[in-house]
Amino acid sequence: MATVKEKRKLWMPLALMAAFALTRWPGVLPPNFSAAYALAFCAGVYFPRYLAWWLPLTTLFVTDLVLNIFYYQTTPVDDRMLVNYLAYTAIIWLGRGFKPQSSWLALLTGGLAGALLFYLVTNTVSWMMDPAYAKTFSGWIQALTVGTPGWPHTWEFFRNTMLSGGLFSGLFAAAMKLGGAVEAEQPEEPEPEAEAEPAAPDEAKA
Repeated sequence: MATVKEKRKLWMPLALMAAFALTRWPGVLPPNFSAAYALAFCAGVYFPRYLAWWLPLTTLFVTDLVLNIFYYQTTPVDDRMLVNYLAYTAIIWLGRGFKPQSSWLALLTGGLAGALLFYLVTNTVSWMMDPAYAKTFSGWIQALTVGTPGWPHTWEFFRNTMLSGGLFSGLFAAAMKLGGAVEAEQPEEPEPEAEAEPAAPDEAKA
């Protein structure tokens, strides 16, 4: 029979991914203010190996399909999704380099680094593929700061990316450390003692 701790290791990631999927619906959070960066990083830190990779990426893929088909009414899969998944995979890989025992500040810094990594990767690929950008250093800086005319400035997305990455990473790491401290304070249940077998008649007379 699975222990409470083993069940927690399974149900906690599933519950987090379900909550994360709900936050992806447009309008729930500001643009680029997402829990995705933090959860990808924390999945690498805390989730068991067999869940750390496929569960966050599968959740992202399924929610992307639902949004593209039923909300945006566009093609279910596009090139942008592949770039995003490569960036999320890199964030998970970054999280695997940390340990649950790492300090809260270290985990917060890792979450911020993951959000920064996502921003740099996606906007650099946009700079490389979008003909509106000059393929020069100044064109790359434009992609990272103001973007193209008619769209919100990319520095605004950078601000929301870093704020959400830091906020959700800090909250998740704090919750995990608090939960670990509570578990450590709870005394372990003593194992039931085996009942002594009755002595054989000859032994009882000895």
